[in-house]
Amino acid sequence: MTDRRNDDRPAKGRSPGGRPPGSWRPGGRPGHHPAHHPASAGPRREAGADGAAVLYGWHPVVQALGNADRGLHRLLATENAAARLEAEFGGALRIAPELVRPSEIGRLLGPDAVHQGLYLEAEPLPAPGLDDLPADALLLALDQITDPHNVGAIVRTAAAFGVAGIVTTARHAPGATGVLAKSASGGLEHVPFVTVRNLAEALIELGERGYTRVGLDSEAPESLDTLTVARPLVIVLGAEGKGLRERTRSCCDVLARIPFSGAIRSLNVSNAAAITLYALGRSKA
Repeated sequence: MTDRRNDDRPAKGRSPGGRPPGSWRPGGRPGHHPAHHPASAGPRREAGADGAAVLYGWHPVVQALGNADRGLHRLLATENAAARLEAEFGGALRIAPELVRPSEIGRLLGPDAVHQGLYLEAEPLPAPGLDDLPADALLLALDQITDPHNVGAIVRTAAAFGVAGIVTTARHAPGATGVLAKSASGGLEHVPFVTVRNLAEALIELGERGYTRVGLDSEAPESLDTLTVARPLVIVLGAEGKGLRERTRSCCDVLARIPFSGAIRSLNVSNAAAITLYALGRSKA
């Protein structure tokens, strides 16, 4: 579906309805709600009250609303976005939206956020442990990748390739909210984060569980197109510029590089993740 910008043009031939009295009204004045008042202008919010995750934009919000495992706190919507939600969910929407003007969401998120008329505060998703993963899992492990745009794009790609989880550390990793969630375009609802204290120790444990650990390294002698691997499999990605840390490298069974043929010999880490998942993710145990 093509993304829409942050306008609020009236939806033709549609009007949201069927909501409990007092929750929201199709003809209600946008921006008026007796119980809630969006915050004044300020920096973009990455977390809501009580540590709730902030999600905005059509795909992240719609995927979260459709995820029964995601607890919901508060949904703000412009009149046009509310009509789109009504068309998408009908009477099955789990939370009633508060009608607001686009500028009110903009004040919460900042002027550059492409919110498409939707803002949601929700519970963080439950995080599985290594014991909870399927026996034939395909995993990604992120070694201190801190840019939320990159991590969000990796999550989106992981959802497209059926990755069972993304192993990351509590420190040196962005939260699963805000910019990351928008970049993931709904992928957060399908690929859980497995948060560990120490990445190297987690890789050692995965090796003991039978995982093949493949580290992506631009200087590796092995090429991705020569590898034959089976699941369970974990693909380890390092931060742009720094790459994999030395201890992380030592915990991999094999280091491999993307076989470039053109003048440019490096890629954004999210693009590298997509190529590597295509090259290795098709193999199964």
